[in-house]
Amino acid sequence: MIRSTPMINTARLTLCAMRPEDFDRFAEIWRDPCVVRHIGGLPRSRGEAWDSFLRNAGHWHMAGFGQWGVLQQSNRKLIGQAGFFYGNRDMGDDFDGFPEAGWVLAPEVQGQGLGYEAAQAAHDWFDRIMPGPLVAMVDATNGASQKLAKKLGYVLLREAEYKNTAVRLLRRNGPPARA
Repeated sequence: MIRSTPMINTARLTLCAMRPEDFDRFAEIWRDPCVVRHIGGLPRSRGEAWDSFLRNAGHWHMAGFGQWGVLQQSNRKLIGQAGFFYGNRDMGDDFDGFPEAGWVLAPEVQGQGLGYEAAQAAHDWFDRIMPGPLVAMVDATNGASQKLAKKLGYVLLREAEYKNTAVRLLRRNGPPARA
């Protein structure tokens, strides 16, 4: 089982372990109302961001996979995160029993295809190293993430409610067929 975070380079991004010096930027991203609009709705305090930051690092050690920090290669600045985690959200055995995919980008870099580039690189790694089903939870009003999930090969498992929010639970049994 992998216990350290592998580094992945794409044309414009580097996916890597988050470093202590990334924390201020991480907290800044999660404090932004535009970022959390479809992820719980409330900006995270610095303490909540710290808990999440540490959880991301620890997930690699406990599960052999986790979330990468997403850095722009042009300036080495943290612009988000992408990867996988066990959420234990109590959404049912058909959901909770599988690694959950997630992706987050700072608002100033959204709409440039970077979210798909990061998520696709993470999924390519997962498909090579730990092949198997994946799930994702997307806010029912988040059209951009729903489109990205579909492009990655996710299909609707069912609609549900999570913390008083309508969500779509999605499943991906493997990589989508490429044309």
